Amino acid sequence: MDEPVEIGRRVQRLRAERGLTQKQLAEPAYTPAYISTLEAGKVRPSEAALRYLAERLGASYDELATGRPARLATELRLALTDAQLELAAGTADAAAVRYRRVLTDAEHLGLPAEQAEALLGLGDCALETGELADARRHFEAAERLLADQPLPRRARAVRGRAVAHLLAGELRYACYLLESAIDELGSRGLADPEALLLLYAAVIGPYIDMGAHARAAHAAELALALAPRVADPALVAGMHRQVARTFLAEGRLADADESLAKAQAVYAQLRLSTDLAHCHWMRGYVQAQHGDLEVAERELRTARQMLTARRAVLFAAQVEVELADVLRRLGRYEEAAGLLSALLDLDEEHGTVHAGGAHRLLGLIAEERGDARGAEEHYVRALALLGRSGASGDLADLCRLLGDLLRRAGRTEEALEVYRTGLGHRAAPGTTTLGPAPAAPGPPAVLAPPARPVSG
Repeated sequence: MDEPVEIGRRVQRLRAERGLTQKQLAEPAYTPAYISTLEAGKVRPSEAALRYLAERLGASYDELATGRPARLATELRLALTDAQLELAAGTADAAAVRYRRVLTDAEHLGLPAEQAEALLGLGDCALETGELADARRHFEAAERLLADQPLPRRARAVRGRAVAHLLAGELRYACYLLESAIDELGSRGLADPEALLLLYAAVIGPYIDMGAHARAAHAAELALALAPRVADPALVAGMHRQVARTFLAEGRLADADESLAKAQAVYAQLRLSTDLAHCHWMRGYVQAQHGDLEVAERELRTARQMLTARRAVLFAAQVEVELADVLRRLGRYEEAAGLLSALLDLDEEHGTVHAGGAHRLLGLIAEERGDARGAEEHYVRALALLGRSGASGDLADLCRLLGDLLRRAGRTEEALEVYRTGLGHRAAPGTTTLGPAPAAPGPPAVLAPPARPVSG
């Protein structure tokens, strides 16, 4: 709200333009003396008084309080919906251009709510294109703008920041952010269904990757229970996609495919191409687990094509790892290796976890082709890359693969040491990050390689 003098001049000008006396403007709720004092800038009007005067003057509350025509805020909100549509059905780059324009205008007009929405949109765009540092910066700026708002209003920013850490391979920290927000909603009695669904759906992935399957199953059950109370169909569809991951972890392939089919139907209706691509990706994964490799390849190629077209580089990299595994299982080693080689140069900010997955698969390919030395090199590199991620299941599996390789080469002591390391990465059923807050992610931990390579 502006200073009383500015508000008073504004009320006086609008009253004169409408041809009203102070008495006509004041009655029946106020006195002419109050209007005279207000117009002289000697009193700060209450919100109730300004809303009353705005209605009498045919203006808006914002126009009286700030001098800003109401249509400008409406036009900005319309521009935000255009950007949201661009992100959902077009390209992240084009959407980011629109969001930046809205952000500039909202900053100039002093509209913090619209600034926050623009920052959230820019964060989502950065997630799509794999610019994780930019994504975190945008989501953190949105959180600062919304600091005085209740947590349900800040849930999107928290979720976005957590996803940025998740995509960077910082599973434990992402899990901690989401758990903390869920706990705060519960402790403060802020059981907003949309905020809870957003957070529960986001936490399923890191739970599974950390080996906390019991927690993932519980989050999936809670998300399913919340779905009927949520009006946003895209949010419900995203929940179905995440719940499918829990069904997969429990071996319930039919239930997983049913959840994905529901999500796919909603996304197709809404034309949300990135999320629709995620459904093709997950269905391909389901079919691969079921042994139908030809159908899996087709679904994964569809997902890859859609994500590549949208320049969603990190999501596309995840799909390429899954596709390469299917090609390996089909015996198409050269084709699989060609896909994976492009992922080996991903840096820490843009896909260390995916590079680790690529090295793991290249190790399997080398081992299946009789190249024990090459297999060991890839397994060791994968362990170094995944060492900081908290992906307990992946690390334990890698230790098993490397330990088996060393044991078959007669290097029993080294194999035992690797097996012990793998046991240390196994998560107890249902465990989470509960306990002291993890520190903000630092440099990756590097696992020491075995003493010598496998003899050729």
